[in-house]
Parts: sequence; C-alpha cells; structure tokens
Amino acid sequence: MSDLTDIIRILPPMKSGNELLSALEVLPEYNDAICDADTPVRLMALSDLYRVYIPSRMSLEIYSKLYLALMRSLQKKGTTLAVQQRNQNYKAIMQQEYSGIMGGSDSFTIIGASGIGKSSAISRAITLITENCVIEVENPYANIIPCICVQCPFDSSVKGLLLEILRKVDEVIGGNYYPNALRARTTTDMLIGSVSQVALNHIGLLVVDEIQNVCNSKNGKSLVGMLTQLINNSGISICMVGTPESSVFFEQAMQLARRSLGLRYDVMEYGDDFKTFCEVLYSYQYVKRKTEITDAIMEWLYEHSSGNISVVVSLIHDAQEIAILNGREVLNLESLNEAYQQRLSMLHGFIQPPQRKQTSKPKRKSVVTASGGTSAGAAVCIADLVARAKNESIDIVHLLKEHMPVVEVAV
Repeated sequence: MSDLTDIIRILPPMKSGNELLSALEVLPEYNDAICDADTPVRLMALSDLYRVYIPSRMSLEIYSKLYLALMRSLQKKGTTLAVQQRNQNYKAIMQQEYSGIMGGSDSFTIIGASGIGKSSAISRAITLITENCVIEVENPYANIIPCICVQCPFDSSVKGLLLEILRKVDEVIGGNYYPNALRARTTTDMLIGSVSQVALNHIGLLVVDEIQNVCNSKNGKSLVGMLTQLINNSGISICMVGTPESSVFFEQAMQLARRSLGLRYDVMEYGDDFKTFCEVLYSYQYVKRKTEITDAIMEWLYEHSSGNISVVVSLIHDAQEIAILNGREVLNLESLNEAYQQRLSMLHGFIQPPQRKQTSKPKRKSVVTASGGTSAGAAVCIADLVARAKNESIDIVHLLKEHMPVVEVAV
C-alpha cells in the first residue's frame, strides 16, 4: 500500500551502463548434450533461438525514454490538477464537453523498420521497469497499471481503440469497464470521457503499436486527435510505435509533427554489434555436427538480411531445421543458402545486398556521332544504320551521308 505522492518510490530504480545491459539480456539455457538428443527433442528446443535477446543502443534508449515518460505520468497523478481533472471528466461525460487541464506534450514515437526489434526492446524495457506489477495505492484507493500496450486497429477505428484500452485494463485489474461500455452502447464522445477517467485512475503509460495503420485510413487524423485529447484529459504519457511510413503522415501538419517527436532507428550496420549478435546466435546449435562461425558466414548473413536481425534469426533457425530434417546435420553456408532460397523467398524483393565495389570500370561501346568522331553517349550507331539499310533495301552510303561526312574514293 502507498500514498499517491509516494507511488514513484515503488518503481524499481532506474538502471544504466553494464547493469542495464545485463538486466535486458536474455540468453536461454543451453547444453551441448542436446545435439545428441532425438530429432523431435532437438526441433522443439530449436525454438529457443527466438527467445535470445542481445541489447543494443536502441534497447538502452528505449528503456530510458519509457522509464522517464512513466515517471512524468505518475507524478501527475498525485497533484491537485489530477483531482480537478477527475471532477471535470465526471461532469463532462454526459455533457460531452471536455476541457483538458492535465495536458502537455507527453506523446512521442518510436519509429523503425519492421523486424529490427522495436517491439522486443519495448517489451524487455517494460518488464524491467514495471517488474510486471500493479501499483496499489491506499489514499485514495486505486490500482495503477504502470504500462498498457494496445495495437492500433487496422482501420484506425477510434471507438475500436478506446474499447481495446478498456478491455486491457479489465484484463489486468479485473474490472468491468469493457462490458459496461458495450452494454451502454456509448457514443465515441462519451467513450473518450470514460477512457480518460479510467486512464487517469489506472494507467501510467500507454503504448500504441502499429501506428502506421493511420497512414492509409480516412480515420487516421481522428485517431491521433483522440490520443491528443486523451493526453489532455488524463495526463498519461502515450508512446506510438510504427514503421517509417508513419513519418510521412505525422509530417503533414504541425500539430501532428509535435506528437511524433521521439526515437528513430534503421537496420543494424555491419559492425561489432552485428557480429556479436551473430556469434551468440550461432552458438545455439542443435545439429549433430557443430561448427564455428567465420567472417565469411557473418558477411553472408549480413548480405542476405540487409542487417535486419529478425531475418538473421529466421535464417539460422530454418537452416538448422532443414539440416536436421534432411540428415545433413551441419550448420554451414550450404544449409543457410538452402534456407534463404526455400523459406525466405517472399523476402527476396525486400532484401538488398550491398553493392560490391568494381575494381575496373566496364567499357562502353563506342559509336559514331554526326560529327564523324566517337562518343560514349552516342547519337547514331553504324550497326543500326546497316540493319535499316538491309530491312528497307536502301544504299548504305546514302544513309551514312545523312548522318556524317562521307568521301567516296574511286578504286
């Protein structure tokens, strides 16, 4: 039990440096003896590859951003403004006239390419920050959920997202907000008021994933506007997570751009972080003939994943699965290439291996210009003139004279 003014102290202390790296890392238990186990046992154990998590710079920044956002949100809940906002929300639910007094720019984005580990980093950070606990406050009595994660509806439905927030709250604290809202058949305006009140009482940080869904929907701006109103009426922090295409949407107007300031990431570069990730992942081998990773294999993995770590995991997992099933029982370039060709064919159009530098410039064919010289950029090609002369039964000399000086010499 705690007072509203003391809820900050319930959160675990903020970590940094090596302590944070160690806390974020997830390395499933592995024993070399598994390589001698039966095929079904090894195939099932192979799924542990998807549980491996190696923190990167992105992981550290996301942890810090979420921790500080949650702190700001919880600090507001013990203020006089919070009490005034509760009364304001209660009076306005029936009148449908809201005035936010808790507002502020407490929204931010985490934008990055699909498969680079955004959702995993957020999940690890939230687990570390909240320790999966609900904060129980005594005066006044309330259960506060440090963080709730929802997914933006595919059609950017405002009502759909509001109902999903209520359902998630009920799921954690065992309330009846969601069924009550369904029974009452409340309008969207009334629902915004109800969710604002629930968020003020029970939610610390709201994470909305797949926010890129707002880009291709007519309801996109309405949904972002609703989230802004939710911030003003509840004081909670909102984190929007999406792919780079959502940036184009938020850059359309100033009020949208203000809500989209935050973190942005791209695929991993070929460097120490990528090599460390590959080395750790490669050590989880379930084939009978264990091999060591080489520089050539790491380069191949980068070229065939474009630095996308989710693709690297799929390649190493599927290569081992194929090797176990076909009896080859070895993880090497042959197995990896087989996995790339057979299992990842749908991704070939999205994976662009880096261009190799050419040691010599390719020679361009020289063609004759109208001035009688030669040029690489070329206006007239003698071969084309010859072909035209044959097709149209024209004297080649006359054609040549049309395009360049020709001197006829008697023999």
